[in-house]
Amino acid sequence: EVEDELCLLDLEDADSLLEHVQDLISQHLDEFPEDQIDDDAARYAARMTKASITEGTRNGHVRIIRHYITFHIRRNKKWDAKRVDEQTPRDIAAFITQKCGPVEEGFEGRKYSTAVSTRAALTMWYKHLRPNESLTEWRLDSITNTWRGLPTRSRQVSQFMVGLEKTKAKSGEVSSSARALALDDIHRLYKHCMNPNLNFAQRRAGTVRYVAYLLAWLMLLRVDEVIKLRFENIDKVPGERKFVDVSLNTRKQNQTGVLHSWRLHANDADPMICPVRAFILLASLYGTEIKKSGPLFLHVSAQGAVMQNQPVTAAALSRSLARDLQELGYSTWALYGTHSFRRGGCQYRIKVKQWSADMVAAWGGWSQVEAVTMFRYFYSPNDNHEYMHDYDRNY
Repeated sequence: EVEDELCLLDLEDADSLLEHVQDLISQHLDEFPEDQIDDDAARYAARMTKASITEGTRNGHVRIIRHYITFHIRRNKKWDAKRVDEQTPRDIAAFITQKCGPVEEGFEGRKYSTAVSTRAALTMWYKHLRPNESLTEWRLDSITNTWRGLPTRSRQVSQFMVGLEKTKAKSGEVSSSARALALDDIHRLYKHCMNPNLNFAQRRAGTVRYVAYLLAWLMLLRVDEVIKLRFENIDKVPGERKFVDVSLNTRKQNQTGVLHSWRLHANDADPMICPVRAFILLASLYGTEIKKSGPLFLHVSAQGAVMQNQPVTAAALSRSLARDLQELGYSTWALYGTHSFRRGGCQYRIKVKQWSADMVAAWGGWSQVEAVTMFRYFYSPNDNHEYMHDYDRNY
C-alpha cells in the first residue's frame, strides 16, 4: 500500500511538471547534444520525429525524443518507434537508465532531474502519437486487448522513477525534483508578496496571491482547488479569534459533493503562516464595497482595483507562483507546480509532529511508522481530509 501511494505521488508530480515542460526540458538540453546524422538509426530518428511532430512545436523535447529513438534503433534495428504496447514502459525505463544510471556500470550518470525531463519529453511524444488517448491512465482494454492511455503513466514507469529517486538520494544527490514548498519557501513568498517597497497595486495583488498560497499550503490543496474557494466556504464566528472554519465542496478524487471541513487555528508564534491574520488581510483589502459572495480570490487590476466579476484562475495563480519564484531567484522554479503546496504542507506537518517536543507531549509521541502512515493519509485517494481538523492545529 505504501508503494501504491508513492506511485500516486509520482504521477501527481508528473502531471504538475507538464505546466512548465519546455522550461524544464531546456535546462537539460546540453545532456542531449544534436545528433550527428552518421548512421541509419540517427537518420531514422530524425525522419520519425519530423514526420510526427508539427513544424510549429518548439524543438527542445524533439531532441530528447530523437535520442530515445536512436538509442533503441541502435539496440534493435526492428524496433518500432510508433509501437505502443506492454513493452513500451520497459523501453522508457531502459532509456532513462542509460541517461541516469551509474557511470561505473556503463551509464551516463545524469541527475534525477534529467530523468524527470526525459519522462516529460516522452509524454509529449506519446501524446503526439496518440492524440485521442486519455492523458491520465495506462490500462489494458480487455475487449480489444490493446493498451490505452500513455505509457509514461504506467505503474512500471512510476515504480522505476520512485526507485531511481531513492537510489540517487542514497548516493548523496540532493534531488531538486521534490518540488515541495517548505516553511522557508512560504516565508520567502510572504516577504516577497507583502514587500513594503511594492507600489499600491502590487501590494494589493500580492495580498490575494499570498493568502491563496498560504491556504493551499495549510489545507494541502492543489492550485486548482484553492481557487475554487468561495466566500460561502468561510465560517468565522464573530469575536472568535482562535480559529476559522473552512469547508470544501468537492475534491479531485471525491466528486460526490460531500463537504470537507477544516479548522484553521491562529498562529501567534509565526504570524507569516497565521490563517486568521491572512483572512484579516484579505478582508481589509476587499473592504465593504466587495460583495461577500462568490469566488474568494479576485483579480486585482494594474491600478489596484479589486475586480468583483473577475476571479483568479488556476492558470493565472500557477503563472504567478512561477513568476514569484523566479523573482526570488529560484533556479529550479520550473520544478514547482500545482501540487507543491499540498506536498510541502504535508511534509511540514509530519516533520513537526515527529520532532516537536511539545507535540510529542501533547499527542503521546509519533513513531517512524506512524509518520509514514500519516504521510499516506494526507495523500489518501479515499480523501479523508474532512477529519483532519480533529488533530491538526496548523503547526
